[in-house]
Amino acid sequence: MTTNNIKGRVKAFFARAYNDRALGEEDDIFALGFGNSLFAMQLVEFVEREFGIELEDEDLDIRHFTTIGSIAGLVERKRTVARR
Repeated sequence: MTTNNIKGRVKAFFARAYNDRALGEEDDIFALGFGNSLFAMQLVEFVEREFGIELEDEDLDIRHFTTIGSIAGLVERKRTVARR
């Protein structure tokens, strides 16, 4: 799976959650007011289910979830570790 594929899936998740609002890859969803604690939990669950990864406590740093790009980076790192 490519980085663009990961970003596309994350973008689609946000579009469904926010009535097709287009977000840029580096837009901070929390600073823009789109994120709250419930949404953060839904986002974590989506990432685990959608990409077949298990997030550990150290992965749950808010910095990993603020932008589409940061989420894609987290997914890529977790998938790389899982393949080893």
